[in-house]
Amino acid sequence: ISRSGVSPPSARAGVRFVPALALAWAGFAAGAIAADPPAPAQVPANPFERAAPPRPAGRIDELVFGRLQQLGIEPSHVCSDAVFVRRAYLDVIGTLPTATEVRQFLQDRRPEKRRALIEALLIRNEFSDYWAMKWSDLLRVKAEFPINLWPNAAQAYHRWIHTAIRENMPFDRFARELLTANGSNFRVGQVNFYRAAQSKEPEAIARTVALTFMGARAEKWPAERRSGLTAFFSQLGYKSTAEWKEEIVFFDPNKAPAAAAAPATLPDGTTVPLAPGRDPREVFADWLIDPANPWFARAIANRAWSWLLGRGIVHEPDDIRPDNPPANPELLAFLEQKLVAAHYDVKALFRLILNSQTYQLSSLARSSDPAAEANFAFYAPRRLEAEVLIDALNEITGTTEKYSSAIPEPFTFVPEDQRSIALPDGSITSSFLEMFGRPGRDTGLEAERNNGITATQRLHLLNSTHIQRKLEQGPKLQALLRSRGGPRQVVDALYLTILSRPPTEEEHGIVQAHAKSGGADPRAVTQDLAWALINSAEFLYRH
Repeated sequence: ISRSGVSPPSARAGVRFVPALALAWAGFAAGAIAADPPAPAQVPANPFERAAPPRPAGRIDELVFGRLQQLGIEPSHVCSDAVFVRRAYLDVIGTLPTATEVRQFLQDRRPEKRRALIEALLIRNEFSDYWAMKWSDLLRVKAEFPINLWPNAAQAYHRWIHTAIRENMPFDRFARELLTANGSNFRVGQVNFYRAAQSKEPEAIARTVALTFMGARAEKWPAERRSGLTAFFSQLGYKSTAEWKEEIVFFDPNKAPAAAAAPATLPDGTTVPLAPGRDPREVFADWLIDPANPWFARAIANRAWSWLLGRGIVHEPDDIRPDNPPANPELLAFLEQKLVAAHYDVKALFRLILNSQTYQLSSLARSSDPAAEANFAFYAPRRLEAEVLIDALNEITGTTEKYSSAIPEPFTFVPEDQRSIALPDGSITSSFLEMFGRPGRDTGLEAERNNGITATQRLHLLNSTHIQRKLEQGPKLQALLRSRGGPRQVVDALYLTILSRPPTEEEHGIVQAHAKSGGADPRAVTQDLAWALINSAEFLYRH
């Protein structure tokens, strides 16, 4: 068996998936596109998409498909049920579906089963874990240098974010609480928004605010415009307490406002007189979350689309500026309107996007036009995040991961069964997370996370004792390999567990051929199969 690995798929051209065993064994090419598998029996040669072209199912699809028609680009077909169940689990809750969950979904005959699955995932506990992780990246939840929140504050900050997501706090309230909070950074989690900035200088805080809530890089603004925003954050005070590393963040009316040097000016150019005794952060927050203000709704609508589709309508999602226009202005405007109409319910926006045919397109591109990706002609494949990947490997094998923190005090306890997506502090990490591109949470930029495949990562998955121990000693995987039933049933179970789909007949044939060659031990064959599947692009990428 060759263990040399295979190059990752190109996100620009879309993925031409081949059966997973062939990726490691034989370079086998996938067969013709076929319709959904009704059940694990009788699986088509290409189980990745439906046969029929997509039809618009709502306004999102009308705007996307209309734009593609103008450009002469053919959209992909809708993905198969097997692809959809895996994609939805990974995109909504950052968790691989179990074999049982896959079987239940594939055997479900209800026409609205995809919509029902989306609703079920949106209320799962893992939803809060996964999206708290995503927001913790942007809000820089980290105890260690250069953020220096310290563990107590990082825990409080993460707990507030997690609770807000679990309770589906409207995003305008979420933003306002972060912007106007006062109190101890150990007890009022929201004030760590200011503590997590790399500098306490008002201009640095203004840049952080613009990036987080407007998707804008204020360092590129003209100096006078940047100074106008800075004035709203010039009266922040910081006071230490008797408790080590605790700090009170508060509005200090006795601090000289910056308005003398530069008047408080909103990003839309409006100069605002600041009343004595009133926190200017409240003035800015009221402007920011006003439904008539396009900056706020546009930024979060574009982020939500980017998170689920792999690319922003304005790309990058934290680089919104006049000379970086949206690929589809009407689409972005529609999402903004729906978000405001839903009173900034981000989960409602997710629901709208997830149920669109655009989101459910296959990742198999039908056009080589470079504009296809930017206009969402196919689902953009991208490698699993480091946290999601190690959680998936642990779930498949029944193993756990060891985490550590560079800060020994106060004592940080990480339970043995802790999932990586639920880690509350960016300073709690592992060598696997570091190797696979977990962000340092230093900048608040989306691009800080690196999901590219490297040679070191490939060698780790192919040859490391870390992965080998999980495969050879993982109790869940070993129990599956010892389960009763014939070899065919074991192969079916492995595919459903690792790839979230049944194997094709051709893949069954590859396994049988390997078993017959050299009189290989059946247990070794299935062990090799598990190794081959986790090293396939189909496993490593969300598609």
